[in-house]
Order: sequence, then structure tokens, then C-alpha cells
Amino acid sequence: MNIALIAHDAKKKLMQNFCIAYRGILSKHSLYATGTTGRLIEEVTNLSIHKYLAGHLGGDQQISAQIEHNDIDLVIFLRDPLAKAHEPSINNIAKFCDMFNIPLATNLATAELLIKSLDRGDMEWREMYK
Repeated sequence: MNIALIAHDAKKKLMQNFCIAYRGILSKHSLYATGTTGRLIEEVTNLSIHKYLAGHLGGDQQISAQIEHNDIDLVIFLRDPLAKAHEPSINNIAKFCDMFNIPLATNLATAELLIKSLDRGDMEWREMYK
């Protein structure tokens, strides 16, 4: 499965801790991230991550394009609900996830549910959409 990992600045440490906790599961999949988030995850986990530009430099749009082409199976976007400047990026990502039935987690609780579901094999239905 192709997993996109994105985190607003206030949630980057949380994303690192999430990836440390679920490193075993994540290591079995192809990971994509915005530049800074990907670098920070790699530093603490040694996971191999395809990194796009930093979010504010267009990385969010690059991931949106990959979602739009149905090349992503799961998105974990730990967002800061108080970060008004980034609303267009989360709105685009959410729109494309809805269009292509791609699971999207925007908080830690949902991210943990999706990653455990992925580990159980509950996400195999995504293969139908490719």
C-alpha cells in the first residue's frame, strides 16, 4: 500500500512518535511525505520515505496530485486545527480522498485505527480501485 504522511508544524513531533510506534507496520509499505515531515520521520525511524517538497513550497499539492491519480491508498495528515494558513491544502487533500475513497486520518485516534486496520489486512479492498 502507498501511504502519505503529512503533518503541520505543531504536529511533527506527534507524527515522529506515531511512526516510531508503528515502524514495523509502516516498513511493509511504500511511504510518501512532504519534505520536512519525511526528513524528520527518517531521522528517528530509518524508514525509507519518498519525500516531496516541503508543504508550504508545494509538497501538499504534489501529494494531492498523487491522490488525484489514485496512487495513494491511505493518508495520515496530522493537522493543526488552528493553522488557518493551511486550510486550502487540507481541503484539497480531503476532497480527493473523498472522490477516490481513500481513507484519511487527520488526528492521532483515527491514524491509529487506520494503521491497525492496515496491519489486519482490512484495507485490501483498495486494490479494487486501482
